[in-house]
Amino acid sequence: MLTQEQKARYDRDGYLMIEDAITEDQLRELQRITYDLIEKSRDVTESNDIYDLDEGHSAASPRLTRIKLPHRVHPYFWELLRDSRITEVLIDLLGPDTMLQTSKLNTKAPGGGAAVEWHQDWAFYPHTNDSMLAFGLMLEDVDDDNGPLMVIPGSHKGEILSHMANGVFCGAIDPDDPLFEKEKAVTLTGKAGSMTVHHAKTLHGSAPNTSDRARLILFYECHAADAWPLLGAGSYIHSLGQRRLWDDLQERLITGRLCLAPRLEKVPVSIPLPPAPDASSIFKSQKTGGAKSAFV
Repeated sequence: MLTQEQKARYDRDGYLMIEDAITEDQLRELQRITYDLIEKSRDVTESNDIYDLDEGHSAASPRLTRIKLPHRVHPYFWELLRDSRITEVLIDLLGPDTMLQTSKLNTKAPGGGAAVEWHQDWAFYPHTNDSMLAFGLMLEDVDDDNGPLMVIPGSHKGEILSHMANGVFCGAIDPDDPLFEKEKAVTLTGKAGSMTVHHAKTLHGSAPNTSDRARLILFYECHAADAWPLLGAGSYIHSLGQRRLWDDLQERLITGRLCLAPRLEKVPVSIPLPPAPDASSIFKSQKTGGAKSAFV
């Protein structure tokens, strides 16, 4: 799926933009499912296991920040990840054995939908190695006005900046950090069906949606099967049991085989603790943790 030039660019810059990452039929089906889920949120009055509600949400005017874990909400999201052009890109960049870290469908509402402050995914879930990335599949056209993803090229090769504020992990960097080179930011816009790829260490964020259209981007965060989490594995096994852990691993396997011998590399690690008062989502972590906004 990817050329050698694209692979080299990803290694150098820490991101890619890929046009026509899915077929027209796949795009239409994703749009149908997504708008059906948004329609069903009219009956929801507070955030739950499926929906993160934005300020001003109501039955008359549904406003969401996110649909959580869409691969568990509807099987089509999982099927697409396992058998499509997206799968080919995944194997090109991470190798034959790959796992899903998490998924989310960010549905940034029109007219001021919440920003995502600048951060590095790696800060949230350090692993034994950094063969980790995120796909951002655009389900509608994304332009400069509706809160597109922005990245800092090459930042995946630099330091992991502090994501702490007021003594807690707030899930965002301080925009006044001298190592944050905002002037280098690249804005990633594109047509529906286009897909961004960014490395887990790449600094990225997105401004509020000031347009009159929702910004719908489906995110898959994935890693090589030999990258194992450094936080939570012990307590997870203790609380849920080895059988539950094994079942969870098998459920998150995208391609190839599970790896029980983690690949250990010299990677920068800072455990994301203590949590913000409300760490139920990145939006809540950034808000209740006192993250300083770069979009004011």
